Amino acid sequence: MRIEQIDEFRWRIPRQGKMQVEGLVFASAEMMKEIGQDHSLQQVSNVAHLPGIIGASMAMPDIHWGYGFPIGGVAAMDGKKGVVSPGGVGYDIN
Repeated sequence: MRIEQIDEFRWRIPRQGKMQVEGLVFASAEMMKEIGQDHSLQQVSNVAHLPGIIGASMAMPDIHWGYGFPIGGVAAMDGKKGVVSPGGVGYDIN
């Protein structure tokens, strides 16, 4: 997966394939070394494929591998064309 550094604390996963938007990760270079050791960046890319996503598939500095979305992931969906994904908040919340 291609990742481009934008500035000191922002990293871009460019649109590729059927991604609807780009990925955007907020983290330091040191944090990115650790983040790259699990599947959370792939999850940022996966979320960018969801129907109706707007803006970017984002990840905050606490990003780590989650069930569907990465933990620390953020995505906004169009109210009419988007999806509602329980993977964005977790299935364990009752």
